[in-house]
Amino acid sequence: MFKLWQSLARGVRRLSRAAGRGGGTTLPGRLLLRAEPRALERMARELDEGAVLVSATNGKTTVAAMVAAIMREAGRPVVHNAAGSNMAWGVATALLEAERGQGQLGLFEVDEAWLPTVARAVRPELLLLANLFRDQLDRYGELELIADRWAALVAEQAGRARYVLNADDPLVADLGRGQAGVVYFGVDDVSQALPGLGHATDSKHCRKCGTPYAYTAVLLGHMGHYRCPGCGRERPQPQVAAGNVELRGMSGARFTLSAPAGDMDVELPLPGLYNVYNAVAATALAIEIGASLEQVRAGLEGFAGAFGRVETIQIGSRPVSILLVKNPAGANEVLRTLILEDGELDLWIALNDGIADGRDVSWIWDADFELLAGRVRRVTCSGTRAEEMALRLKYAGIEAQPVVDRDLGRSLDAAVAAGGDAGTPLYALPTYTALLEVRDLLARRGLAGRWAD
Repeated sequence: MFKLWQSLARGVRRLSRAAGRGGGTTLPGRLLLRAEPRALERMARELDEGAVLVSATNGKTTVAAMVAAIMREAGRPVVHNAAGSNMAWGVATALLEAERGQGQLGLFEVDEAWLPTVARAVRPELLLLANLFRDQLDRYGELELIADRWAALVAEQAGRARYVLNADDPLVADLGRGQAGVVYFGVDDVSQALPGLGHATDSKHCRKCGTPYAYTAVLLGHMGHYRCPGCGRERPQPQVAAGNVELRGMSGARFTLSAPAGDMDVELPLPGLYNVYNAVAATALAIEIGASLEQVRAGLEGFAGAFGRVETIQIGSRPVSILLVKNPAGANEVLRTLILEDGELDLWIALNDGIADGRDVSWIWDADFELLAGRVRRVTCSGTRAEEMALRLKYAGIEAQPVVDRDLGRSLDAAVAAGGDAGTPLYALPTYTALLEVRDLLARRGLAGRWAD
């Protein structure tokens, strides 16, 4: 009977893809899990090389896509939820590709709240846990709740699964203390350090004794080089690390990658320190899977970006760079990257409050839009909460008078048309559901691939 349900789910996926609808990544898995709640467990057994899970608040789609690119360089077939549908049904849909005897590795990005459920079903041999930031409090609750669930999962998996953990995130690094089979990654270079912790920074206190961490370098949100003055817990020394980091605005970044097998320079075609972190995380995981340093370099340097994460699409005479923003930490890194660009900026910002965005959009007041003061030439605010975005920019000191239009397509077209000189970039900053809508709009116009492809 299960084989019949699998066949029906595959048929639904084919029909959804043929119709160009996003349900191709979610609906088949939903139907299959409803018919057979143990479908994840049963299909995961078809993976000859087992499964690897990637989870984080920020960057999991990019990290998983980077690892997939490295595995292609290594000639390793992977089953991967490439479109970013990362809850149980998205993983189930991806597993419809699993077939025994094909040497396949399962590579799945998993929503941080869904990680324990998916891990217990799929039984991965290796997990990459990259970071935990405050995100969608109305859905997930406080950050410590997710950290507690992850800690319980690690305790359950002790002695069976191996872990790749971020040494620079205190919450994540703590998961590996006292555990065997743990590899840490991080950024050793402190030249890109911030002046200090931000006013809304997460994870400022030691989970063991409650003492505030002392930082010698704050690199991204609460991530950096830290030590607890109370109990002495400190940042573990990473086995895979980035040094000599050079950020080049939207054109990318350069860094020296250090790993047990040696050092090498990497020219990363993605911008920002956050993508350096993503690249180092992907490297650490790929090495654990069995990739060589040369395969890592080829995968990273040829990486074109993940769905909606720093894509640049030509619309008429203007390049439009799409940079997802969804919480304070991620938004701040996008803003830090934009201000490295020369001259004034043209922006289109779409703020939605769908279920997948989080109904509570108060997070925009914790993002440092003040960084843009004096740097914005034109700005358009769109989405279901466009007016609140415009108000936030006013209080951030943005002098450009925003155009406010909730209609995503119409407002984007107007922002493109208002550019003046051909070739002047437009930077589009959508939240998650706005990103899906815009990508689908561009696909209908033949300017981008379907988001479910």
